[in-house]
This record gives sequence, C-alpha cells and structure tokens, in this order.
Amino acid sequence: MDPREVETEANSDQNQSSNVYHLALDIGGSLVKLVYFTKDDDHIVDGEEGISREKTSVKSKGSRDYPVLNGKLNFKKFETSKINDCLQFIKTMNLHLGGNQQQENTGSQTTAIKATGGGSYKYADLFKERLGISLDKEDEMDCLVAGANFLLEVVHQEAFTYMGDQKQFVKIDQNDLYPYLLVNIGSGVGMIKVEGDGKFERVSGTSIGGGSFWGLGKLLTKCKSFDELLDLSYRGNNRAVDMLVGDIYGGMDYSKIGLSSTAIASSFGRAISENKELKDYNPEDIARSLLRLISNNIGQISYLNALRFGLKRIFFGGFFIRRHPFTMDTLSVAVNFWSKGEAKAMFLRHEGFLGAVGAFMSSDKHGLKELLGNEVVQQTPNKLSFAVDKIQVPIDVELNGDESIECSVYAA
Repeated sequence: MDPREVETEANSDQNQSSNVYHLALDIGGSLVKLVYFTKDDDHIVDGEEGISREKTSVKSKGSRDYPVLNGKLNFKKFETSKINDCLQFIKTMNLHLGGNQQQENTGSQTTAIKATGGGSYKYADLFKERLGISLDKEDEMDCLVAGANFLLEVVHQEAFTYMGDQKQFVKIDQNDLYPYLLVNIGSGVGMIKVEGDGKFERVSGTSIGGGSFWGLGKLLTKCKSFDELLDLSYRGNNRAVDMLVGDIYGGMDYSKIGLSSTAIASSFGRAISENKELKDYNPEDIARSLLRLISNNIGQISYLNALRFGLKRIFFGGFFIRRHPFTMDTLSVAVNFWSKGEAKAMFLRHEGFLGAVGAFMSSDKHGLKELLGNEVVQQTPNKLSFAVDKIQVPIDVELNGDESIECSVYAA
C-alpha cells in the first residue's frame, strides 16, 4: 500500500466529520492524546480495489465477508491544562459521534468512548456534561503495552536508534520482539518488562520525568510551554552550568575509570563555586543542563533495570522525548556507556500515543491479531480491525504529534 502524505493539521471542515469512525483518548497529567480513524470518501472496498482479496476477506461463522474501509489513523495532542480546547476540537469535528459503542443507561443510550490515563477518571464528568459521552475506562498499563506491541509489530519502520546525529531504523522481527523493556516517559516515568501480548510487569519507575523538566524549567526560565523550553535548550550550553570532570581534574580526563574531561561530574554543580544569582545565568544554558540531567538519569535507571532482567533492547516512549535530537542522543549515550555497548536505546515514531493506541485497540481485543495473520476469525469483529501486515509511514517526514497515517480496517 502506497503511503499518502502525512497530514500535519486536522481538517476542521464539518463535511469531513461525517467520515469519523472511531475515537480513543489517553488523558495524562500533562497531555491529552487522541487517536481516531477517518475513512476516505468512496473508499469502501470489498476485496477487488485498494488491497488484495486475501487481505480483505474476513469471515464469521456464517461465512459472511466484511467490507474494508480505507482511511487514515489520526493522532493529535492537547495540553491537559487546556482540556477545553480538546473538548471543543472533539465537538467541532464530531469525533464523539462516529462509530462508537452505545451503552444503555436507565433506558437511554449514551455514547461511550474508550479512554485511559488518570484523566479518564478526573475529567469523566466534564466529558459527560460538555459532550454527553461516557468514558469507558481501560487500564493504563494494559493500554501502554498493547499500543507499543501493536506499533512495533504493524507499523513499518516504527522503531529507530539515534546517537551522534545518526538515525537508523530498526527492522523488527515479530518472532523475536520479546522480551523488552518499555520506558514510558510522561509526567513521571514507568518501566515495564514486556514478555508478550498481555504479559508484562511494571518493574520500576521514577518521579523525575517530563513533568520535572517542564515544572523546573518553568520556574527557572519562565518558559510558558514544554516545546518553548525544548527550543530554548537547543541554543544552550550546559557547560556554563554543570560541573565537568575536567573542572575537578584541571582539564584532564579521569581515564582510569573511563571518564573524559567533558563528562558531567555534577549537574548544576558549577553554580556552587560561582558568585552568581539566577538572573546572571542564560536561560538557554539552564534549559540545556536540565534536559541533560533528566535524560541522563532516565537512561541510567533504564539500563540498570534492563540489566536486572537480562534485556538487551530498551524502547523509549512518551512525549518527553518529542523526537528531540539532544534528548535521544543523551538517552542513547547513557545506555551505551553504562552497558558498555551491550544494550541499545530505541525510540518509537509514535512515542507519545502508546496509551491512546492501546485504548483504540481495546474495542477489538479478540480479532485483531488473527486478522493481521490473515486467519479466519470465528466471531464478528467489534467496529474496527486493521487489515494490513504493515502500516506505511513516509520515512522522510518528521512526525510532530499531530499527524495521520494511511491504513485500512475491517468494518463490522
């Protein structure tokens, strides 16, 4: 299937909203993530158009064929502090009205949307009041793992490594994917040992994550948003704030234990010996030092947990990363350094949407994997099931969190 151009902005035209078929949410402490499917006009196929017959045929016990919908899987995010903007977007696009399950409630029918994350509890009443919908809550860890497994198994060139400004896509062998360590960096950090579909264990975590970077950065630099803080770090020099090994050893390496003179001995440690106030430091340098502090810490803790269980592959997800080169490079260097090159840090192109994708998939827990294997399904699929072996995403497009990818789904 040939990929179409990735969309970078959602179309707010009401005419398009009639093609919305499904919606799922992941409402976190910092961000609300949306995943929804929109079908293309005049692109319902029965096996002769678009993709081959063997990939469109799905049968229930009655040997009935189900049609395939060609369209796009869309991804969009909002700051949780601006949840009213998210609600307005859903309402304008009529995302909550298309192709969702119905729940009977005291004689009336209420549209139920799959949702995960703490906000699915915190904002449940708000969604019901503003949009008249019920949030059908799914477990957060279940969704994270299901979303990661799905993306790694189905989306072509989903995973990649990044170190020294070199990006390299990783070919995933579905028969050799497990086990791996999933490190989800959101407001905090969760570390999950994944052994298969539905087989996982949360083995560690840390409260020093994306929320720490954003919160401390806001206090120290006056930045108004996470992305503004990241942009600021691009222009910074952490050496103006951090104490380096060379500062302690008179500009020399500590070669006996493998530390170069430019290695950080103490994050923000230079401030100890300098008679300066906060206003005397460049905000860019503070942002750079803060980003490196948190990324290094997460990278080291991740490797130590991988070491506990003999895991060689570590996948990093969550919107803290933002495909930011310096963040990815710092995480990779930390994993490479502490593992002496034996473990790899790998990143996901749809890093921030793992939970939302898992929630989206939860509407079809029983049929998805069988469909991907082109096997006969012994029950009617629930709403949507993906009908391709690999979803193609243009490799020369840098995804920024609001995009869409072409795919096809089975419709019940």
